[in-house]
Amino acid sequence: MTLETFLLVICAAGLHATWNIISKKATGAAGHFVFCYRSLSALLYAPWVVYILLVDGMTWTWPAVLFIFLSSVLHLGYSLCLQWGYQAADLSVVYPIARGTGPLLSSLAAFVLLGEPATVLGLAGIGCIVVGILLIASGGSLRRFTTPHAWAGVKWGLFIGLFIAAYTVTDAYTVKVLLVAPVVLDWFSATGGAALLAPRAWVRRRELVRQMRGKWGYAFAVGALSPMAYILVLYALQMGAHVSLVAPLRETSLMIATVAGFFILKEKVSVPRVAGCVIIVAGVILLA
Repeated sequence: MTLETFLLVICAAGLHATWNIISKKATGAAGHFVFCYRSLSALLYAPWVVYILLVDGMTWTWPAVLFIFLSSVLHLGYSLCLQWGYQAADLSVVYPIARGTGPLLSSLAAFVLLGEPATVLGLAGIGCIVVGILLIASGGSLRRFTTPHAWAGVKWGLFIGLFIAAYTVTDAYTVKVLLVAPVVLDWFSATGGAALLAPRAWVRRRELVRQMRGKWGYAFAVGALSPMAYILVLYALQMGAHVSLVAPLRETSLMIATVAGFFILKEKVSVPRVAGCVIIVAGVILLA
């Protein structure tokens, strides 16, 4: 991994942490919030997409169309399952399981399906990041995973992790092999997801207006930051970075969010969480 692609992924992780912190303030709107920020993303990034299509052009092939549609479905499935998972179990169980298993499965799929090379340092770095994520989220207490309610969170987390792995490998193939511009891929994915949610939003439009009251600023911020965070990752992949390295590296967003929680939100600092941050940093160094 070159320094340029490394910095792209680290910047993406920072943006990812930022928009996740913002979106937590709008959790009550659930699916309506997803529809609104995806729709705003489509509007905000449309000029950039039009410019690319007019200036650079794009060769439309059936595989490209198929993989763009598949990306829309996978990203929408991920977003909805994340909301349903948070309703069925605690965020502190669902989120770390999803973000930990996602890059792990993505890396394994990259080794098997994309033929990426596996190195000892790379595998060690992946392992450190996954362990660090679990330490940060669990606070070092594995007992929270022993109750039936927690196991529901584990199941949802694993299911969401499968979606993360699926869209990561699919999108990597789309930008690396099919040579679809990252901005174009993400825009069609966001637009497709919004279109699939539009009928539900129309039927429940009064509920949407009520639940989104006071949250449009959050939706605008997430609609601007969320695509950029992923577009940077896609550009890193298109520039030659391996999925098996990028997938775990972008999950350093959890560490960034944790550190922000310490200093900005004044959350409690615990030894296991600090240890998790240190282990993640070690993993990043090994990957780099």
